[in-house]
Amino acid sequence: MDIPLLYDICTIFGLSIGVLLVCHRLRVPSIVGFLVTGLIAGPHGLALIQADREVEILAEVGVILLLFTIGIEFSLKNLLQIKRSVLIGGTLQVGLTLATAFVIARHFGMPTNESIFIGCLAAVSSTAIVMKLLQERDETRTPHGRTTLAILIFQDIAIVPMMLIAPLLANQSSDMSNALILLLAKGVAMIAVVFVGARYVVPLILSQVLRTRSREVFLLSVLAICLGVVWLTSRFGVSLALGAFLAGLIVSESESSHDALGHITPFRDVFTSFFFVSVGMLLDFHVLLQKPLLIAVVTIGVLVAKSILAGGVTWILGYPFRTAILAGLTLSQVGEFAFILSRTGIEHGLLSNDSYRLFLAVSVVTMAATPFIISGAPRAADLLLRLPLPSRLVLGLRPITQTPHQAHKNHLVIVGFGLNGRNVARAARAADIPYVIIEMDTEIVRNARSNGEPIFYGDAVHDAVLHHVNIKSARVIVVAISDDAAARRIVAAAHALNPAAHIVVRTRHVAEVEPLYHVGANEVIPEEFETSVEIFTRVLMEYLIPHDEIERFIAEARADGYKMFRGLPKGSPSASDEIVHHPDLEISVLRVDEKSPFVGKSLAEIGLRETYEVTVVAVLRNSQISPNPGGDTRFECDDEVYLLGMPERIALVADLFEIPPYQTQTQVYDGDLSS
Repeated sequence: MDIPLLYDICTIFGLSIGVLLVCHRLRVPSIVGFLVTGLIAGPHGLALIQADREVEILAEVGVILLLFTIGIEFSLKNLLQIKRSVLIGGTLQVGLTLATAFVIARHFGMPTNESIFIGCLAAVSSTAIVMKLLQERDETRTPHGRTTLAILIFQDIAIVPMMLIAPLLANQSSDMSNALILLLAKGVAMIAVVFVGARYVVPLILSQVLRTRSREVFLLSVLAICLGVVWLTSRFGVSLALGAFLAGLIVSESESSHDALGHITPFRDVFTSFFFVSVGMLLDFHVLLQKPLLIAVVTIGVLVAKSILAGGVTWILGYPFRTAILAGLTLSQVGEFAFILSRTGIEHGLLSNDSYRLFLAVSVVTMAATPFIISGAPRAADLLLRLPLPSRLVLGLRPITQTPHQAHKNHLVIVGFGLNGRNVARAARAADIPYVIIEMDTEIVRNARSNGEPIFYGDAVHDAVLHHVNIKSARVIVVAISDDAAARRIVAAAHALNPAAHIVVRTRHVAEVEPLYHVGANEVIPEEFETSVEIFTRVLMEYLIPHDEIERFIAEARADGYKMFRGLPKGSPSASDEIVHHPDLEISVLRVDEKSPFVGKSLAEIGLRETYEVTVVAVLRNSQISPNPGGDTRFECDDEVYLLGMPERIALVADLFEIPPYQTQTQVYDGDLSS
């Protein structure tokens, strides 16, 4: 029995592997490899694909699974936080892009109705390509990533009325008002379905499924919820991508959302590849050869115009210039849903065959250029920010009014008020440590300020923003943002302004550790590595390994791990520098418990250096610190003792202070005990 689809799948996979291997050697993004695969195997290439329609269906499944996983990771709470960007930002981006394309088309003599339709095609960006790239770069939670997602959500919603007005533009619609009223009613019903499903139905279903402890039942249940919601929302006239995103939001409210994400991800990656191949199949290479100059000019014009408009909208929303540049470049391409819309235009005579072929060529080229544009966006932003720009342009159109910061000394500066930033602020507040926060999301700033947080709006890559929080007087700076490129710039700027500050940076990827140390970070916490530490800690606890042994393992792992990631700086450091920055040495703060055998004994009697090979560098008593204590110094209850030594030696002596492991505070010695 002959199955054409099976032959096509084997062809796509086999050809993709070869193309992707070449792309890997050339360091070309995989998305471009899939587009090239589609170009080679498609009807305009070698015509290796027979079941075109079936491949398109597999591609649609890929888009569904991609947007479903994005919805799971995002959650309803995050969606509500960007509602302003969805409504205002999306409306402005679609409206301004449509108007600009309309004016240009009219300038070249096109009829009014066709000019409006071309504006609709130009207003849409590629949700699938952009969100996949942002996921791979771990930028979906950055300010520009959140703004990009908000505008893409609005674009997917706007596709529905665009499809409805196509017959009207062709003078083939009899009753447009009833269609719009029906669309509004369907929208309200869809919102109600999402709310009820997220709060009540899906959590109840998944809780029952989890009791079976069956992986198969759980996977089928998640897929059934995804496809069921997509089918239901499609009945309301909503695009498959938006329906899948809403399905992900519903599942995200369940306690098992992360488990669901882990099960779906492999399927998503496989089916998404079909989408990119199907896009490549649309490109007619002969059109590129016939009109290369025209296609190049139109492509560059589309990329530049959409970047400026989307970036301008982001700036109007109140974001700094750097975020506006990143968001604008990210949204610069033409989207996949414009293909669906263009077919409607052909059916109603709004696009000629020549215009349609030109549109396809320009669209696919902009999509192929998107990975390179997004990769180079941070460097482009850095170059533009070096220009002598007005402060209002750099800081955004709607910066939040700042109040003068109360001058602190030795305070903590927290850059980024996400989950990590909030936890650091909560700990600082509990320990009565003065702190200030820098955040560039206006909604987060307003909400945090209403709760009494000392938070300031701004992009911390700029010296003026850092000066506003007295960066030169700060003792510790914590950078807890998701944008790796921005984190490096912030660390470099903060280190230049205050070389004595202790800079702690959170990053998700081990590959970022060395670059962050290079620009001035004192400590870099890679989440990938710390997650592995937490995992083996839980494993050892399950095997009933003693707590002191676990603490010793953790200390050794962190010392070895960070030493491996960091390496020593080049040059010839002095002996004191070698001690201060040596990754194998730590300074730990241990509190003397009332039951400790050290209470009432002197340093000479205890012999910590001789017996345990650790050195007491200071003792804190009644808020008074005594550096380099002599041998006659006697320990008292509640003394805080600063010990310098190897991690494993400190772990051994910690038990004698009667301190539970979780109370031991360990940090890399920074050589400053004066305050």
